[in-house]
Amino acid sequence: MKVFITGIGGLLGSRMAKWILANQPNTEVVGFDDFSCGYPENVPDGVHVYQESLGSWDDFFVRACVHQRPDIVYHFAAYAAEGLSPFIRRYNYTNNLLATAEVVNGCIAGEVGRLVFTSSMAVYGEQEPPFDETLQRCPIDPYGVAKSSAEQDIEIAGRQHGLKWTIIRPHNVFGVNQCIWTPFRNVLGIWMSRIIRGETVRVYGDGRQERAFSYIDDCLPALWAAATKEEAEKQIINLGGTNPISIHDAAQAVIAVAGDGKIEWCEPRHEVKYAYSTWKKSVDMLGYEDKTGFRTALDEMWEWAKEAWEKYPGRRDRRRFQVEVKRGLYGFWKDFVK
Repeated sequence: MKVFITGIGGLLGSRMAKWILANQPNTEVVGFDDFSCGYPENVPDGVHVYQESLGSWDDFFVRACVHQRPDIVYHFAAYAAEGLSPFIRRYNYTNNLLATAEVVNGCIAGEVGRLVFTSSMAVYGEQEPPFDETLQRCPIDPYGVAKSSAEQDIEIAGRQHGLKWTIIRPHNVFGVNQCIWTPFRNVLGIWMSRIIRGETVRVYGDGRQERAFSYIDDCLPALWAAATKEEAEKQIINLGGTNPISIHDAAQAVIAVAGDGKIEWCEPRHEVKYAYSTWKKSVDMLGYEDKTGFRTALDEMWEWAKEAWEKYPGRRDRRRFQVEVKRGLYGFWKDFVK
């Protein structure tokens, strides 16, 4: 069996590749990443990697699918900075929508056995939680619009071209190999890196926003089931996030794990206040198990984060990001943009 994974240098891609190599013998894993967000060091041994960008009109991924005929494609590559997306619309749609269009084209042309697309609960928007998979898509920001449009395009490809697909809506996945070097995404990683730097833990608004978090180790078997179980074909499935928590309480949990830290209250931003999903379908259909408690998972990630911070000093530069619109940009990000 051959498996393609986009975003191989990121949290989902690198950890999924490692899990497949350890648990699925006689399976070849091929990775794709331009390493604009992920890191080559995350990629496990035994994976052949193409350093290529998606959505660039080069169609490298399409050619790879035609020539190599993968059985499964995991499309994890994305720029998942939801809060930043209103200020980087073109970049957001290129990396999250046009990139997916290239992946869909490749899966059609290469007659791929199953496309597993990781979407986002951002597609639900501001509805009454917990969000059920049957709710209409009502995104409130460009990131959610991109993910919603990508889902619809995949569904159309299924109807018109016979594409076999499963759409997963993960729930704030975190853990070892997550990017902790950016101020724009992965809130738990942001907090940990700020504590390591001796800086405050920033909480936006009143901190009463509610989210749920999912440890990567618990999600990997379910992601494999999404690609291989017949009953998961052409299904949209929320994954993880069984225990909602306020952002304030989550920040306090990170501070407790680190043994240090102080909350800094920042201006509110444009976001859904209460956002968490149902999870029963992932249990029933994919066998998802929430095995690792939040505090235990934070402990494991914290120990890794401290080690990674020292191991990769070159990642600490906080590369300034080129925004497309500065009007309305939050004060807490102005030091990090061009």
